[in-house]
Amino acid sequence: MTKKNRLTAFIIIAMALGMGVGYIIHTNVSPAGIAAFSKDIKLLTTIFLRLVQMVIAPLVFTTLVVGIAKLGDLKTVGRVGGKAMLWFISASLVSLLLGLLLVNITQPGSLIELSVADTSAASDLVGTAKKFSLEDFVKHVFPKSVFEAMAANEILHIVVFAIFFGLAAAAMGEFAKPVVHAMDVAAHIILKMVGYVMYFAPIGVFGALAAVVAERGFEVFKFYGGYMLAFLIGIAALWIVLVGVGFLILGSKRMISLFKHIGNPLLIAFSTTSSEAVFPRLTEELERFGCKNKIVSFILPLGYSFNLDGSMMYMTFASIAIAQAYHIPLDLGTQLTMLLVLMLTSKGIAGVPRASLVVVTATCTMFNIPPEGIALILPIDHFCDMFRTATNVLGNTLATTVVSKWEGELAPEPNSL
Repeated sequence: MTKKNRLTAFIIIAMALGMGVGYIIHTNVSPAGIAAFSKDIKLLTTIFLRLVQMVIAPLVFTTLVVGIAKLGDLKTVGRVGGKAMLWFISASLVSLLLGLLLVNITQPGSLIELSVADTSAASDLVGTAKKFSLEDFVKHVFPKSVFEAMAANEILHIVVFAIFFGLAAAAMGEFAKPVVHAMDVAAHIILKMVGYVMYFAPIGVFGALAAVVAERGFEVFKFYGGYMLAFLIGIAALWIVLVGVGFLILGSKRMISLFKHIGNPLLIAFSTTSSEAVFPRLTEELERFGCKNKIVSFILPLGYSFNLDGSMMYMTFASIAIAQAYHIPLDLGTQLTMLLVLMLTSKGIAGVPRASLVVVTATCTMFNIPPEGIALILPIDHFCDMFRTATNVLGNTLATTVVSKWEGELAPEPNSL
């Protein structure tokens, strides 16, 4: 068994153990004991996520600068960037439209009891959303200090600075090559660190699932069964569209091989609900798959800010579901306007914790839907987040491989599986 397969097996075992231990605690321990257990066991996940976050900022910066510089002239950068944005915008529109279609067909809002909403749990999100404005949007896109952005792991800020830095390095040609080479070496050192960090993944997965099941048990799946079922149908439809396009462009053999490469990152993303947790490993696997380093280093960091397909679908789905729960009618024109608003606002807060819920809350406020309604979906948001995070990873994987194919830079796999 290879090291990668062993890690995947350990993660699956950790998921099963986490749910089993969590359920035992949930059924046999007092509420105070459950709270104490959840708080302590979450430290395992915190350790893993902090180790990953430790390398994210330098890795995004170095790989994106190197990727842009290796593309060569500004004309090439513009061409590759244009193809990437074409994919990002198309995928975002498809995701949003699917969410809008599914929520209108399934009417999940009618299945949610307003009486179970814990509005106190939603207060922080409502406050954040009410403060979200055009000024905040601009601040979340354009950094005032790259050092502040790196300290806070503001990925979108780092991406913007790295794009300017990379374009300047590409324009200077030979003179900037020593700096680009140094950053290339630094990126490879960080990727080596990532290999060590990934050994902690099963521990983080165990902690995350043990905590959430201990607190909520399996009852939450029954209670919100209708809502979850409708959402999962939407996620399944989105996967069919994304994978179908992948089969058309890449071919069946390459798509099957791609899933073998990204199976481990998808599992980690699903169980930890963190796209950041798999960014470094995904970079390695895409290069092993045959994508050139210069394309991966350019497209993948951009995708993490602009191409969140699972989150986009969830935003329209959740926003309209809350309106349905409050019996607020929304005509087609209003819903399409909401879709366009979500298309724009979702691009500006990529670094905000629980960004999907913040955007949903802000959108509800904008369209006179009680923003406290976000409390309706908070109890199961963790489980929804597992699926939308894995979908985000799939979308960014396909964006990188498809642009590589369009550029004629998808090489035969150096490591066949």
